[in-house]
Amino acid sequence: MTSILLKNATAVHLFPPAIESVDLRILSGHIVAVDKALVAEPNEHIEDLHGRLVLPGLVNAHTHLYSSLSRGMPGPKEAPKNFLEILQKVWWKLDRALDEESIYYSALIGAIEAVKAGTTTLVDHHASPNCIAGSLKIIRDALQQVGMRGVLCYEVTDRNPGFLSKKSEKEIEGRDAGLRENQNFLENHTSSHFRGLVGAHASFTLSDHSLRACAELAQHFKCGVHIHLAEDQCDAEISQQQFGHSNIVKRLAELGILSERAILAHGIYLSEADLQIIKQRRCWLMHNSRSNMNNSVGYAPVQHFGDRTALGTDGFPADMFEEARLAFFKGRDAMNGLGPVDYLKFLSAAQQLCSELFDEPFGKIAPGAVADLIFLDYPSPTPLTEQNLAGHLLFGMKSDHVADVMVAGNFVMRDKKLLHIDVASIYEKSREAAARLWKRYQQMDD
Repeated sequence: MTSILLKNATAVHLFPPAIESVDLRILSGHIVAVDKALVAEPNEHIEDLHGRLVLPGLVNAHTHLYSSLSRGMPGPKEAPKNFLEILQKVWWKLDRALDEESIYYSALIGAIEAVKAGTTTLVDHHASPNCIAGSLKIIRDALQQVGMRGVLCYEVTDRNPGFLSKKSEKEIEGRDAGLRENQNFLENHTSSHFRGLVGAHASFTLSDHSLRACAELAQHFKCGVHIHLAEDQCDAEISQQQFGHSNIVKRLAELGILSERAILAHGIYLSEADLQIIKQRRCWLMHNSRSNMNNSVGYAPVQHFGDRTALGTDGFPADMFEEARLAFFKGRDAMNGLGPVDYLKFLSAAQQLCSELFDEPFGKIAPGAVADLIFLDYPSPTPLTEQNLAGHLLFGMKSDHVADVMVAGNFVMRDKKLLHIDVASIYEKSREAAARLWKRYQQMDD
């Protein structure tokens, strides 16, 4: 395999902030050498970057690719009055309307937009109750076509269609089908580019039996459970009404959900005692600022989340520059005491999450690290230093500055054009798939 020598790179590490002018050698999907003046080897492919910025690929640590075709979708007949109604009238209808075609194009469009924004790994949380079996492989195939990495799971739940009513056989079948889909993916479809978790919707839609089944499956495969936590007050309120548990964090701990590979998304309504349990178990907390604002669910106490905190988009496009920027401004508005560098840390933490899930070094420009890299044409009008990197990222750098993207040593985008796929044709077909999806959506009962 021919190695690639990248000359005159400006290597940027997010946290701790560092900037260095170096040459990089890429071989077999990894960075194998970093030095100030590497000498070209025989038959090596050489590129002079002329000082362009090179960053480790960004990671979206919690998303829902199935929402990619919801942009511009007709709204419900009656406007939702609260978060539970948003779920019931919008997202739970949409996920029931998904079929193989719409799952595929949702994932494909989401992956294309992610790569264009410099995001090389997506941690996805999928739900399609009327098309469960094989759904994760469909997503995997779409991401593989674009050339990016994914951490996938299926959202196990006890709802559909009679949530908050007497449990039906269909609900039990759906829960078991979700467990089987996670198991099938973990057994048959993980690779150097893909890892699996066990997905779970949220505690208020899962019985103790179902949560314990998710935990046992995760323990068997030595992976984590990816679950929504305290996104709204209804999580605790309905858990108390339905299952007799007022403290959802203690419930998850007792049932084996909380582990060092568990991903807990949102965490808006958590007490100091809750956070202490989560930190003791070394769980990951995912902050989703744009989604929280859109759903009007409140401020997440992200300043108390701890070191294992990363950013997700919860279904918004995987532009992590934008997510970090809006999270920063939301935090300033909430006067949470966090500064610009903290948001570099959140972006870097998502790369650390991948290091743990893939058992390889992510987020570093150093020998041995995976060669997931993004190349920015960033025309800074002011000096760029380690001391002001966070200010440049939050107030200057944009996804539009991403020109090239490399995943595992292979370029998947050059000069803003994705390689090996016909993007225009895909968008044309996705519009047709979205129209059919919306028609089914509108025919669904709330």
